[in-house]
Amino acid sequence: MSTPISRRMFTLGLAAGAGALALPSHAQAHARTTGRAELFFAETTLWDSAVDPLASYHVHALAVLPDDTILACTEGRHEVCDAGPHDLLVRRSTDRGETWSPTQTVAQAVNGEIWANPTFVVDHVTGEVFLFHNLCEQLPGNTSCSADSSTVYVISSTDGGATWGERRSLAGIFDHFPYNWAMHGPGPGHGIQLRSGRLLLTVGHRTVITGVPAVERNYGASTVYSDDHGRTWLSGGEIPLGGGLPAVGEARLVERADGTVVVNSRPGSGNDWPRDTAVSADGGLTWSKPRMDFSPGLFNGVDTGLIRYTGGPHSSEVDRVLFSWPDAPMRWNMTVAVSYDEGHTFRYRRSISPIRGYYSDLARLSDGTIVLLYGCDGDLDGSPRRVAVARFNLEWLTQGRDSLATGPALTEHTHDLGRHAKHATVSGGTVTVVEEATARDGARAAFAPGATGDFIEYTFVVPWGGWHELWLRSYRSADGGLVTVTVDGRTPRNSTLDLTAFRGDGYDVVLLGKMALRPGRHTIRFRSAGAGRGGGRAIGLDQLSLVRAPHPADVREEVTVDNGGLGFQVTGTWPSSRGIRGYYGFNYLTHAKGDGTSVARWRPALPGEDRYEVLVSYSADPNRATNATYVVHHADGVTPVAVNQRERGMPDARTGEWVSIGTYRFRPGLDGYVELSDAADGVVIADAVRFRREPPR
Repeated sequence: MSTPISRRMFTLGLAAGAGALALPSHAQAHARTTGRAELFFAETTLWDSAVDPLASYHVHALAVLPDDTILACTEGRHEVCDAGPHDLLVRRSTDRGETWSPTQTVAQAVNGEIWANPTFVVDHVTGEVFLFHNLCEQLPGNTSCSADSSTVYVISSTDGGATWGERRSLAGIFDHFPYNWAMHGPGPGHGIQLRSGRLLLTVGHRTVITGVPAVERNYGASTVYSDDHGRTWLSGGEIPLGGGLPAVGEARLVERADGTVVVNSRPGSGNDWPRDTAVSADGGLTWSKPRMDFSPGLFNGVDTGLIRYTGGPHSSEVDRVLFSWPDAPMRWNMTVAVSYDEGHTFRYRRSISPIRGYYSDLARLSDGTIVLLYGCDGDLDGSPRRVAVARFNLEWLTQGRDSLATGPALTEHTHDLGRHAKHATVSGGTVTVVEEATARDGARAAFAPGATGDFIEYTFVVPWGGWHELWLRSYRSADGGLVTVTVDGRTPRNSTLDLTAFRGDGYDVVLLGKMALRPGRHTIRFRSAGAGRGGGRAIGLDQLSLVRAPHPADVREEVTVDNGGLGFQVTGTWPSSRGIRGYYGFNYLTHAKGDGTSVARWRPALPGEDRYEVLVSYSADPNRATNATYVVHHADGVTPVAVNQRERGMPDARTGEWVSIGTYRFRPGLDGYVELSDAADGVVIADAVRFRREPPR
C-alpha cells in the first residue's frame, strides 16, 4: 500500500518561517498579509584578484548570525596554489548585505603559513560563532601544490565577528582513526546546529601525499561536534572507507525532518561526477555507507552549498532544502535549486550566473532572503577571479512558483518499492530487499531477472484522482540493465531507462511522465529489456512518487553523451586535448585525417520513442576538417551529415559550442547512435553529442 512521504502534505496556506532556531521577521508577516513578495536579486563583489592585492581568493565560508549579521570568509592566496601562503580574510555586513566592512585578516601568512579551509559554525542559542580552519605543511621535497599534513584550529567571536578570541588547536583529535590520516581539512563552508543543540561539522582527511600513491592515501571524512556550546570539541564517526566505495571529500550537512543527518559530498576532482551521500541516525557519531546521488546530474568535482531553508524536525513548515553548484560538467553556470523532499530531488532551479562558477556556500536571513557566496569569473579552471555574494528571495529563485506567503501548492504521495518488493509480483528471476540508509525509506529492491522480458510488478494506491507526475527513484549500478516501465499497461513519456552507473553505484531520479489516474489501486511494471551499456541486467528500485503541482518541474528533456562518458566508445587512437576552447566537459579527442578505420561512437539511452534533434559539439580551429562526417543511426535509417569543424557552433552556458545536424525519429533504449570516423580532410574532433527531444504536442 502507499505511504505518505512525510509527516505532512505541502499545500496552499502553509507559511514558511525562519527555521527551527529563529523567529519570523516583520517582512515575513508582511508577505503573509499581502500574499506575494516582489522578486528580488542583488549582487556584490567582495574580493577581486584583478583589483585586490592577492593573487587569488578561493575556498569560502558563509554564516548568518541570529541578528542577521552576515559573515563571509575566504582564503586570500598569495599564489594561485593550494599549498602556497594563504591568509584567512573576513568581511561582515550588519545591514543584511547592503554594505560590507573592509577586509579583516584573522590568520596571516607572516612566514609563508598555509591557513586553509575556513568553516563557520553558529550557535543560535548563545550567538557565538566559531571559525574552524587548518594550518597546512609540506614535507621536504614536496614541490607540488598540495600539502602533506595539517592541524585543525578554531577561533570564536561573541560580538558578531567584530573581534576574535584566541586560536585553539585540535591537534590529536583524529589520531585514533586507523587510516594514517595526516591531512585534516574542515568543511569548508559551514557546519550546522542540530535540533538537540549539538554543533556539528565535517572534516576531510587523507594521508601525506609525498611518496604515497593516490590509491593508498585513504581519502575520507569524519565529523567534529560539541554538546556544550563549543567549550569542548570531540571527534565523531568516520564515513566508511574502502570496499570500492567512492572517496568522500568536501561536504555539507543537513538535518532532515526525521532527525537523521545527511552528508552531501564531493567524491572526486576533475571531469564530471555525481555527489556522494551518507546518513547518520545518531547526530554524526556513526554513518552509513556512502552512495552516489545522480539526481542533480553529473558536474565538476567541486565544493557546493547545501542548507535547510525551512522546515526540519518538529516543524510545521514546508520542508525546503537549497543546493548551489555549477550546473555544468566543468566549473560554469552557478545554479541554485530548491528541494521539497529533503534533498532527494531538486524541483525548481535557476542559473545565478552563466559564467565560470566555482566553490559556493548558502545561508538565509530571518526574512527568508537567500544568501549565496560563490567564486566566479576568470580564465583558470581551478581558481576564480572574483568572489561575489548574491542575495535573492524564494520568489525570484522559483520564478514565482513558490512563496513564503503561500507555499508551493505541492502535494506528494509515495510508494516504497524497497520493502514492498516482497509483496510484488515477479514473473521470473529473484528479488532481494537491501536495507540501506540512503534509500528513502531505508531499503531498496534488487531485482535480478532470469531472462529478458521478466518483470516485477507493484500495486500502488492513488489517494486523489486527476493528473499526477510520476517520479521514479532507482538504483544505478555497474551491472545495471535496461528496463521498461508501464503503468496500468500504459507507457509513460519516459518509459525506458538504462540503470548502468557511471563512476559509482547510487541513486537516480527520473520523471516518468504526467498521467491521469483515478483514485484507487493501480499497477506499475518494470520489465527487463536487455543488457545496459555496461553489459549487466540488474534492476534496482527505491521509490515511486506521485506529485501534484500547479507548475512543472525544471527538467531537461535531453541526453548528452560526452567523450569518455557512459555510452562513448572509440576504435583506434584518439589523443585527448584541452588546447582550444569550445568543447563540452573536461576535454575532447582528436584524430588526424585518415582512412576511416578509427571511429568514435556515441550511444545514448533514450527514454521514449520520439523525434530528437541531434547536436554535436567540438572546438573549432583552422586545422580542423571541413567535412567531418557524423553518421546518424535512427529509427528510419542512416543519415550522414558533413560538418565543417572550422566553424564555431552556438555556445551554451553548460559548456560546449553546438551545431545541429538534424532532427530524427529514434526508438527508446539503446538502438540509436551517432558515429564519426577519421575519414576527412583535416583534424577530426570527437567531443560530445546531444539528443534533444521535441516537446510533447
